[in-house]
Amino acid sequence: MKKTLIFCTLIVAGILVMSACKKKKEGCTDPISINYDANAESDDGSCAYGGTGGNTTIVAKPQHHGVPIISKIGYVDSAFVKFNAVNSPGTNPSNYDLVLAGEEGEDHVHIEGLKPGKYYIYMTGFDSTIVQRVSGGIPVTLTQSSGEVDMEIPVSE
Repeated sequence: MKKTLIFCTLIVAGILVMSACKKKKEGCTDPISINYDANAESDDGSCAYGGTGGNTTIVAKPQHHGVPIISKIGYVDSAFVKFNAVNSPGTNPSNYDLVLAGEEGEDHVHIEGLKPGKYYIYMTGFDSTIVQRVSGGIPVTLTQSSGEVDMEIPVSE
């Protein structure tokens, strides 16, 4: 009888301990990932990151006080793209993952082949109305997996 009581007590204690153990919520725990889960307690390896190899094109349009900047001979618009970033990595082109030049007479630069993710886009151009180089950038979260996205990038002196 005493053995049965001890055995039953151990079974009940085991059940209580097992039910008290809560499984941690799994998910992506990296805030820079496009599918970050703030409630995840354990990383399950599902994080998805921006970069090339996708099917989306950003049409980046530098704008100075709302006015498009048109590429000129010797002063084509340029786009600098940092993958998986929400803050500016600065003005040095070597800090960026992708550097692209626009075409003369165009008011945009095509940034092709992107996957959904977070990016920082920095642009430079020449504003002929003030005869001065202009530059600036913004963080971008790209959620679509194909198609084209028009994006105005504010630039200033």
